[in-house]
Amino acid sequence: MTSPFEYAPAPESRAVVDIAPNYGLFIDGEFTDAADGKVFKTVSPSTEEVLSEIAQAGEADVDRAVKAARRAFEKWSALPGSERAKYLFRIARIIQERSRELAVLETLDNGKPIKETRDADLPLVAAHFFYYAGWADKLDHAGYGADPRPLGVAGQVIPWNFPLLMLAWKIAPALATGNTVVLKPAETTPLSALFFADICRQAGLPKGVVNILPGYGDTGAALVAHPDVNKVAFTGSTAVGKQIARTVAGTDKKVTLELGGKGANIVFDDAPIDQAVEGIVNGIFFNQGQVCCAGSRLLVQESIQDELLDSLKRRLSTLRLGDPLDKNTDIGAINSEEQLSRITSLVERGEAEGAERWTAACDLPEAGYWFAPTLFTNVTQAHTIARDEVFGPVLSVLTFRTPDEAVAKANNSQYGLSAGIWTEKGSRILAVANKLRAGVVWANTFNKFDPTSPFGGYKESGFGREGGRHGLEAYLDV
Repeated sequence: MTSPFEYAPAPESRAVVDIAPNYGLFIDGEFTDAADGKVFKTVSPSTEEVLSEIAQAGEADVDRAVKAARRAFEKWSALPGSERAKYLFRIARIIQERSRELAVLETLDNGKPIKETRDADLPLVAAHFFYYAGWADKLDHAGYGADPRPLGVAGQVIPWNFPLLMLAWKIAPALATGNTVVLKPAETTPLSALFFADICRQAGLPKGVVNILPGYGDTGAALVAHPDVNKVAFTGSTAVGKQIARTVAGTDKKVTLELGGKGANIVFDDAPIDQAVEGIVNGIFFNQGQVCCAGSRLLVQESIQDELLDSLKRRLSTLRLGDPLDKNTDIGAINSEEQLSRITSLVERGEAEGAERWTAACDLPEAGYWFAPTLFTNVTQAHTIARDEVFGPVLSVLTFRTPDEAVAKANNSQYGLSAGIWTEKGSRILAVANKLRAGVVWANTFNKFDPTSPFGGYKESGFGREGGRHGLEAYLDV
């Protein structure tokens, strides 16, 4: 008998976003072809449909963009903070006005569910511009001395997992402090950055203040190495972060790196199980686990392991995987074929090394890049899946007996970006949090972000902070 509550699709309309067949580079306030005429295609990961053809920036284009940003810097940095704030407020309001369009665009180009782009990404994007607009005329009171000065031209390279949000994290503080920007979006998700270029024109932002250069790794490398770039900001893999550090070594460039993670989510025996399960699911399956601060290592106290895992498996069996534009979808598409291949390879390695795999039963669409929610038990710290960043919907489960053991296992990682603690005891939260070597520690929640809070890591998770008052320092000569 069919249930009267049978699932029915609730698709968001694609008609709210108009994607052009091709886009140029955004340099000095205008869209332009690449100097060598190169282009590449951006593909929707849920359908493998080609969305648009994008100009591919080369070294000559990087030089053009940096020169445009340098010309614009003189007038932009000389503006009173209150005037720069007006542009940032205007950008924030336009983002809010166009949020539905941008949410659909991000879902099409990235593959994440529409309810995430609509309810998490876009509100945070606008909030970051509003927040830093408020700082633009208060820099004297930010704690970095009287009349702190901007650095100059900021070269920024962002990843594909939160394309528009990572753009906001970097561009908003840069503009608020009087810097100009050349930004390279990820090659698999260039569209929202190019739509943001249109928002800059709509807001009347002076030419050259923001420049957008889609391209591959060589574009980012040319931007980082350009001699007239004063500040480098990068979010992405640890391997590329190390390469950037080598490139800027010996120069006077200021640099911030927000790199990989292998966050520990620690559940003690007094934690509310149902609440903890929701936090675990949000911690690792939000954005298909393609989150640098994902809680990809679950450390559960031995006495409640069976109860917690039974509840977690029941919950995972209810998650809906499929069309990211469906408002009921929980798990969208993996961003690219390359990323899907990496996830698959690491999962196969986990099985080969003896960890026990459990995957939620669900039908995978024929087209697109998909991976079902998966967890591993009988995991030790020697397993590759407990050490390496999978960057996918894959959870490794380890156990502990005492708080000291939990802390030791949580800190036994080359990364140090995030952690979570689940317990009813406030004193235990504070005691454990103070011992964790992680840039952000959530208590009885996970993946909560706010523009007023600094974000960043230790060890191979990078250095420097983005967000909050701390995020201003990276763009000021202090």
